Amino acid sequence: MGETDQISSLPSDLIVSILCRLPLKDAIRTSALARSWRHLWTFRSRLHLGNYPYLDRLGDTSNIYSNDLVASSWIERVHHVVSSLRGPLLHFELSHFFSSHQFSLLQRLLDLLLLKGSLESLLLFCLLDRGVINLPSFHSLKKLELRRCRIVLPADFQAFDRLSSLILHNIKISNDDLQLLIHLSNNLTALKVINLGTFGNQPVSIKLSLPFLRYLEFGLNRFIEKVEVVSAPCLKQTKIESLIFCNLQQFASLHLELVTSSAVTVSYLSLDFCVLRCLSLAALPLNLTFPRVRKLKLAPCIRAMDNRTYDAFIWLLRSMLFLEKLTLKVSDNGSDTNWVDVRMVELFSMKHDGISCLDKTLKRVKIDMDDLNGVMTGMTLVRFFMLNARALKLIKVAYCFGSEIEPNMIEELQKEKVTTSSKANVVIFRRIENITVNVK
Repeated sequence: MGETDQISSLPSDLIVSILCRLPLKDAIRTSALARSWRHLWTFRSRLHLGNYPYLDRLGDTSNIYSNDLVASSWIERVHHVVSSLRGPLLHFELSHFFSSHQFSLLQRLLDLLLLKGSLESLLLFCLLDRGVINLPSFHSLKKLELRRCRIVLPADFQAFDRLSSLILHNIKISNDDLQLLIHLSNNLTALKVINLGTFGNQPVSIKLSLPFLRYLEFGLNRFIEKVEVVSAPCLKQTKIESLIFCNLQQFASLHLELVTSSAVTVSYLSLDFCVLRCLSLAALPLNLTFPRVRKLKLAPCIRAMDNRTYDAFIWLLRSMLFLEKLTLKVSDNGSDTNWVDVRMVELFSMKHDGISCLDKTLKRVKIDMDDLNGVMTGMTLVRFFMLNARALKLIKVAYCFGSEIEPNMIEELQKEKVTTSSKANVVIFRRIENITVNVK
């Protein structure tokens, strides 16, 4: 009795679903199994192509970065695969090294994707930004992510009617095109702009009026002159990073404007240390409150802190009337990670009265450290919350490296708990081993 082909007896849509989970090269090879399999792979709805480990390589890519002929041939194979698809292509991701004369091949590929008319998610990681992409109007697109590209909008550019997520990471675009791209994407719920560059290094001024925006992330640099949130009534999460390492004074008002524009509606706010430093240089409006913020994430660098930065930290806590969860991603930025300025130890050892969230609502504090060798840094922060956070239920100190220091850390935490009479439960969490150790 011959062997029964049970897989071929499955419904075609189920077989296609299985093929979509195979590497593309293996899926194409199944066309040789039988006549009924010949075109099944062409109904694949997702393509993730490139030289990254999680992407389909579509053949040998060992010389794709060093040989223009090999690279161009690889792009042509991608074009052939997309042309061969018979079903709707919903998700397309491409990561590739493009030299300047190969961007015409990329443009042809984008035009082909436009003709498919069904694309919902597009991610382009071009690695080098020598060429310019004319971005077509994908009316079915819901998510667009562009990395390391130079973008120009064509004269006949139309709105992304269905676009809900826009991620621009390390791209170059003119101020007018950027404003038009955002303005014509009225249905955006998530906007992320990191390390933005412009043609001719002209400053960028952005106005955001997005009625459905819920998540906003900005990485500010010297090209960003102004970001004005004119209207975003649904905004819930804001993350602000600073890529500025000098001349903080001129960016202080920009950071303050972005932070305060989130005051009314945002429930989750994330700020890095440079933003905190810029806030310390601004004229902080002490009467400002964040009535809806429940979660706050900060990245303090204790070594680099000064009195004004500490004041900005306290100002934020005073402004968060109903803060429930605080995460501190601690960085030490130095080889001597156990060193903390004496003045900072004194400041963090002070008691503060009249901080609403510390008295009533703050229940959880997480101190996230890469290396536990910074015992003094961790203890400085723990001491502050044990002294001041009366409503605190849990302090978690999480780390990756330095397990040999853990016994010393536990001993210090136990002493601190006795001297402060805090009722908060204190735990140490080893992230790599996923182990939690309770401090008695």
